[in-house]
Amino acid sequence: MAGVIVVGSQWGDEGKGKIIDFLAEKADMVVRFQGGNNAGHTVVVKDQEFRLHLIPSGILYPQTQCVIGNGVVLDPAVLIQEIANLKKRGVSIENLLVSSRAQVLMPYHQKIDELEEDRRGDNKIGTTKRGIGPAYMDKISRVGIRVADLLDRDFFAATLDLVLQDKNELLTKYYNAEPFSYQEILDKYLEYAEEIRPYVTDTSIIVYKALKEGKKVLFEGAQGTLLDIDHGTYPFVTSSHPVAGGAMVGAGIGPTYINRVIGVVKAYTTRVGGGPFPTELLDDLGQQIRERGREYGTTTGRPRRCGWLDTVILRYAVRVNGLSELAITKLDILDEMETIKICTAYRYKGQIIEELPSTLAELAHCEPIYEEWPGWMADITRIQTQEELPLSARNYLRRIEQLTETPINLIAVGPERHKTIILDYIFS
Repeated sequence: MAGVIVVGSQWGDEGKGKIIDFLAEKADMVVRFQGGNNAGHTVVVKDQEFRLHLIPSGILYPQTQCVIGNGVVLDPAVLIQEIANLKKRGVSIENLLVSSRAQVLMPYHQKIDELEEDRRGDNKIGTTKRGIGPAYMDKISRVGIRVADLLDRDFFAATLDLVLQDKNELLTKYYNAEPFSYQEILDKYLEYAEEIRPYVTDTSIIVYKALKEGKKVLFEGAQGTLLDIDHGTYPFVTSSHPVAGGAMVGAGIGPTYINRVIGVVKAYTTRVGGGPFPTELLDDLGQQIRERGREYGTTTGRPRRCGWLDTVILRYAVRVNGLSELAITKLDILDEMETIKICTAYRYKGQIIEELPSTLAELAHCEPIYEEWPGWMADITRIQTQEELPLSARNYLRRIEQLTETPINLIAVGPERHKTIILDYIFS
């Protein structure tokens, strides 16, 4: 068997879509295990750019089976639109499967997300307002609606009636907002049910059989380690588990089927939304990185906050994910930097700390301790081997390996598939 998990090792947006797409060429299956359409993976093939939100990044290979696992919250309208857009561009959807156990995102989830984020004012989390958090809340409260429930007309109708009564009371009495129409939601979602029905199955069985048969299975996470609901910079986090441990729960398989865990790392650091960011650059240099790296959200278009590479959070990601290796992305964005900095530790109240603090209050008062490295001041986008990289670039990568005690096995020097340097083949 060959189960490989790919996770983000920072605050998301690390370029997981490119890495998954690159690896998916030799994979038999790609499984998305958490999150919803609050995530966005951008894949560039030749001169075409594909933006995926729910469908796994392996969909561009017709031979690769793509699975939306039970850990995902599924907005059926978004999935249907995404399928239509891909079909229009000539992409086959025949190998797409959707878990019958995945939670369904409802219109009241999105409305509550918007209202609650607005209510927080200056204390807002910075959500995408897609309804992901409220959908996971209903899942944990055991009042959520699963895909299997949606496909059972009578059960869905009865469940929606009960749930919507409570949601409308919350909307009208607490938020002073308009209620939703039961009949409108029922009719619309029953239409959705028929459109997605051909793709729905018990995907846990499919994934299990693939692993038992020795097939190559990639597990695709959304967001990043520092956005994990337990292990991230709480409360500025997402509502699920984008860490490696979430792959087993979100796909319905056990940990003994996993061989490798790849942490995707941007050559610098970005984050979206609120929360402390020790290495953030609030000057022209931060803006330069943003523009060169096209650091705007795939889902929302929001500008990302940019800063130097932080190896304190990378060491943390190595620990909580059990990373076996790193994949470095966007190394080429640093091509024009005369000097490059790496954060190796923090200074907190006069003390040097090398581990990520567990509270925001501490992290907000951490000052980064930097090493300065000479830049390479050269275009590396056409380089195909590690040996061809400028010495300064190789030294930079080597230092990342030393500070994280984790080998680098993939290096992306551009967004396109072919602009990837392979140091160790994940799938032979």
